Amino acid sequence: MQQQNMNFQGQQQGIMQTPPSVVSTKDSLYLTDMLSWNLLAMKKAHFFAQQCQDQELKMEIEKCGQMHQKHYQKILTHLNSPQNQVYSGTPGMQ
Repeated sequence: MQQQNMNFQGQQQGIMQTPPSVVSTKDSLYLTDMLSWNLLAMKKAHFFAQQCQDQELKMEIEKCGQMHQKHYQKILTHLNSPQNQVYSGTPGMQ
């Protein structure tokens, strides 16, 4: 338990205050994965909500899909922000 607390404290100190100026290939692939996961979850939630007969459950599933859509849009907003448009070359290659 004490080791976990020490690890958590170490992680707290490692939080970046500003994003890096270059996105590595690994980071770029992870961002692509995050977008894909959220898009797929959004599509599945919409599909399953359409199949659902219980209106209360249908609304909850739709809310879940909307949450994933918001996450998807937020990631895109961060990627398309003016701060990230300084260099328009290949991500991770400067």
